[in-house]
Amino acid sequence: MSQTTIKTQSETIIGRSLGGFYTSLFVPEYKSLFDVGTAFRIGASAKNLFLSHAHADHLGALPSLLGMRGLMGVKTPLRVFLPIELSSDLPDLLDTFSKMHRWTFEVDLVPLSPGDVTHVHGDLWVRAIRTLHPVPSLGYVLFRRIKKLKVEYMELPGPEIGRLRRSGNEDMFNVIERKEFAYLTDTLPDVLLGNPDIFDVRTLVLECTFLNEKKSIQNARAGCHIHLDELLPFIGEFKNDSVVLMHFSQLYSPDEVREIFDDRCPAEQRSRFQLLLPNSNQWWD
Repeated sequence: MSQTTIKTQSETIIGRSLGGFYTSLFVPEYKSLFDVGTAFRIGASAKNLFLSHAHADHLGALPSLLGMRGLMGVKTPLRVFLPIELSSDLPDLLDTFSKMHRWTFEVDLVPLSPGDVTHVHGDLWVRAIRTLHPVPSLGYVLFRRIKKLKVEYMELPGPEIGRLRRSGNEDMFNVIERKEFAYLTDTLPDVLLGNPDIFDVRTLVLECTFLNEKKSIQNARAGCHIHLDELLPFIGEFKNDSVVLMHFSQLYSPDEVREIFDDRCPAEQRSRFQLLLPNSNQWWD
């Protein structure tokens, strides 16, 4: 099964997603996987996994991924960021697989609650946000903490600024957050109302499972998924450079997804959106 590659202004998103079957994205710029409902070799090189929730189409291929890492000789345990409610169950699951496999599936767990902020690597951080699903679930916002010189220091000569920096004067700077990437899946659109800063993240990856009357809004809400009818009222709010929609239902062929979205998305907003779809009209090769 091949992967789809999407290029944004700043990221390369490699993966595949089909609602109820599999979702896994690898973003090499962040050395990170987002969910692991399917395993593919390039994703096995990731240093981090951001797990949204424990449904099988988002978690089920974790043992396969860890097995690939073993075959590739990856020694460092995969860091798994996950809802805190899963932090006791996941080790039990992996321990069972380890016993059956006769090889240890080792991971480094980073349990998170909504609102928690933790370091990823370098100047990259992540904030967990509550998504709305029947099981414990999280979305993730990756951001960089950037130091910017305060206005009152901007008129100083360069050598003087350098001297102050070398002296360790941290009061010269404001620390700002540059929101780079957000991942939200298996949720209701209400998550956008509760987190309006999502509209300002540079790249947003968002589920949009249902697209038209083949599934009613009521039924979409019953499963805690986003229907395009509920996403379109927000369309003017998106200020993101790129919005990548994914997790479409098998009720639609890939070509139908393209046609419906092209027809329903306002022309002035269409260039902002990309669809994570196979290059062919088949979900499976």
